Amino acid sequence: MPSTGQTIAVHSSWREKCGVFGVYAPGEDVARITFYGIYALQHRGQESAGIATADGRNLHVRTGMGLVSQVFDEADLSYLPGHIAIGHTRYSTTGSTRIENAQPLRVDGAHGALALAHNGNLVNADILRYSLEDVGYDFTTSTDTEVVAQMLASAPGADWPERIANVMRIISGAYCLLGVTPKALFAMRDPYGVRPLCLGKLPAGGGSAYGGNGRSGFVVASETCALDHLGAEFLREVNPGEAVIMDDDGLRTFQVVEPQKDSLCVFEYIYFSRPDSVLRDSLIYPVRMAMGRELAREHPVEADLVIGVPDSAIAAATGYSHESGIPYAEGLVKNRYVGRTFIQPDQRLRDVGVYLKFNPLKQVISGKRLVVVDDSIVRGTTTPKVVDMLRRAGAREVHLRICSPPIRNPCYFGIDMATQWELIANKKSVEEVREHVGADSLGYLSIEGLMRALGQREDSFCTACFTGKYPMPVQLQMDKLVFERPAREGGKPELVTAAWTWERDRR
Repeated sequence: MPSTGQTIAVHSSWREKCGVFGVYAPGEDVARITFYGIYALQHRGQESAGIATADGRNLHVRTGMGLVSQVFDEADLSYLPGHIAIGHTRYSTTGSTRIENAQPLRVDGAHGALALAHNGNLVNADILRYSLEDVGYDFTTSTDTEVVAQMLASAPGADWPERIANVMRIISGAYCLLGVTPKALFAMRDPYGVRPLCLGKLPAGGGSAYGGNGRSGFVVASETCALDHLGAEFLREVNPGEAVIMDDDGLRTFQVVEPQKDSLCVFEYIYFSRPDSVLRDSLIYPVRMAMGRELAREHPVEADLVIGVPDSAIAAATGYSHESGIPYAEGLVKNRYVGRTFIQPDQRLRDVGVYLKFNPLKQVISGKRLVVVDDSIVRGTTTPKVVDMLRRAGAREVHLRICSPPIRNPCYFGIDMATQWELIANKKSVEEVREHVGADSLGYLSIEGLMRALGQREDSFCTACFTGKYPMPVQLQMDKLVFERPAREGGKPELVTAAWTWERDRR
């Protein structure tokens, strides 16, 4: 199985967040359940994958580079015994794409072995890591995940709820964290609720198609689609600031940190989540259709066909078609396996990279005036190629409609995207962007239209990429590779809390 290499990058839009999955199910094949759980979350991360299991005494960890199906085979699953498991699919947001940074990460501390999987990004990871290094901690990766893992493995507290609480009061940022010890699984969600996390229950008696001993088990996942594939019952979302523990005493929840302003990432609805997932009691697919309807109302145009850029914009394109009365057609076919290889394209193929990902249906679009619906424009490097491809296929007009407002500010909460100066809408007007991409017209969905489609208030989301209003303080020059740079400058930072002063003194 491959252990190095990267996938072909032909889409310069968002790099998704990570996917996490955990299961506590005595008597079940938890490694296999977790495999299918993270397989369902593959869209959230395609750089590396991993599973950690616990059998009551020991932890067992397998990680590798690439897709879930590339990393694991039957032999790997047989190496992962136990009744508790967590899994992870990764897109790098802190730390580069390399095997050392694949998750779950295992650490050993004062409280024994621990493995951790993380979806999100800490905004104070550098200060925390430098503080821990100053009291003698050693780090082997360049991720913020290891910072939290080291803290948890040696945190003060008589039990895991107390230790988790001590750590959650110190770390800051957007995070959904799953941890496994030899005897327990725990989950933590940040007090702003930026990242999604849900709880489910496996049916008793082996109804999940993975065997069973008559006892039900519990699962936790980034999205409800992972529960659906396993026949698990959706219980509820993990609340912001809440911690969950699953062990021999069952499932217990603790409101560890007071919830802050609701700040769910609005791009979960626009792009990240699978259309068959449910967020805040709303199925994603009809919400995206509603975005398309709002686009049609805000930016009508005379045209012959509506097409969507696969896959995230298909539902919105359907909604645009329904509202406008313009027929919908499939005008672009996506090669769904272009990013699933370790064979790198040569320079000639890189130059036509978008043609590796999409193929236009010439007989469908030739001579037609097209409304082309897409989810977003980030750097503005891929969209011109799509427009050019459609014109080469014979499109008479190309009217671009975008399901999000202009993206003018970077994300610091777990999305690997462009810097502020690379964002095309940060430095160009809508008309200038239209000229750059080569479309006949360009229309972005307004924030007001987006909220009408969502049926929710703007102040219940993080919309910082549109507005620049971040729900928590951030470092405006955060560096993804900060822990891979030469030694830090400016002297040693102060230890950040009394808790870690305790750890220093204890050592």
